[in-house]
Amino acid sequence: MAAIGAMPEIGGFRQKSRRSFVTLILTVLTSSQSILIVWSKRAGKYEYSVTTANFLVEALKCALSLVTLLRIWRKDGVTDDNRLSTTWDEVKVYPIPAALYLVKNLLQYYIFAYVDAPGYQILKNLNIISTGILYQIILKRKLTEIQWAAFILLCAGCTTAQLNPSSDHVLQAPLQGWVMAIVMALLSGFAGVYTEAIIKKRPSRNINVQNFWLYVFGMIFNAFAIMTQDFDAVMNDGFFHGYSLITVLMILNHALSGIAVSMVMKYADNIVKVYSTSVAMLLTAVVSVFLFGFHLSLAFFLGSIVVSVAIYLHSTSKARR
Repeated sequence: MAAIGAMPEIGGFRQKSRRSFVTLILTVLTSSQSILIVWSKRAGKYEYSVTTANFLVEALKCALSLVTLLRIWRKDGVTDDNRLSTTWDEVKVYPIPAALYLVKNLLQYYIFAYVDAPGYQILKNLNIISTGILYQIILKRKLTEIQWAAFILLCAGCTTAQLNPSSDHVLQAPLQGWVMAIVMALLSGFAGVYTEAIIKKRPSRNINVQNFWLYVFGMIFNAFAIMTQDFDAVMNDGFFHGYSLITVLMILNHALSGIAVSMVMKYADNIVKVYSTSVAMLLTAVVSVFLFGFHLSLAFFLGSIVVSVAIYLHSTSKARR
């Protein structure tokens, strides 16, 4: 009887361990993302082509989706919901989010000319606001009063974290940094909501198939970006010119982050993403102190706390249909 009673405890322990592991992985990936981008610079500039790096991220994610599908085919066989063959009517919607993600991912590199890694971690939370508003417009989900209050707190927290009392400038990030952060938030929010609408249009469709086609168009758009922006440099210096170990780790990080989010949705819940995001902001700041000489001010610390509370309130208050 004791052995039988112990079975639920063992299952609960395994589930808790898996949840803790996923939380840890997502936190590390989230916090190291901006650090690796900044660290990949040499003498304040990128010696590698950011368009080729983005292309490799999409190619790696596409390959990972395909490998996962191969495992599913071997285990369950090929069905109408997991086969790659499709129609133009199904895939014609993917170029829109792929193009939006292209612009957003390129801006992700250029914004570091105006903000540091911890500042970026703070400002990118603005996409919660754009996502919430677009949810209401596109998916017709009404936001609760708590969520609107969370938006106000989020704006206040981002602003507080960027206060610069030791300078004549009120905010640490210049206007260009804020504009790029807002544009990235809008692009990320619209692409995310649009992609969710596509996925939920056919719920039975395997998510790896949908991701595969999204990443295929991502590769196509990034290849076009290479040809229009860095064609001469790639032809003269080579595709991997300027790459370092940090660059490779950055590419792996960006690709695995998408996989980690999928694991969270399968093995954990949205609260895990909240905790990961909140811890990642502080972890990025602490690591940046040692790597880049970042000054951890009281304003940044208080702003991080306000942002964390805002994210928690937003995630725990479900939107009304």
